Amino acid sequence: MQGKNVLATIKNEIDKHIGEKVTLKANGGRKKILIKNGVIEETYPSIFIIRLENDTQRRISYSYSDVLTKTVQLNFAG
Repeated sequence: MQGKNVLATIKNEIDKHIGEKVTLKANGGRKKILIKNGVIEETYPSIFIIRLENDTQRRISYSYSDVLTKTVQLNFAG
């Protein structure tokens, strides 16, 4: 039951920053680290979507458990 509370807390924190710029640092596997800038576009019960700045109309989604396990790190600009 504790895990659901942590994931809900992560979701609530990301909900507060919808529409804001964010720097995304993600583990791409095989020692690759992806660093991208974007905007948090939407949140859903188990995933959130970030629209990338440099790529036209490219959107990427991650789950809240990715944030919990530090596969994805978000740095909010605001």
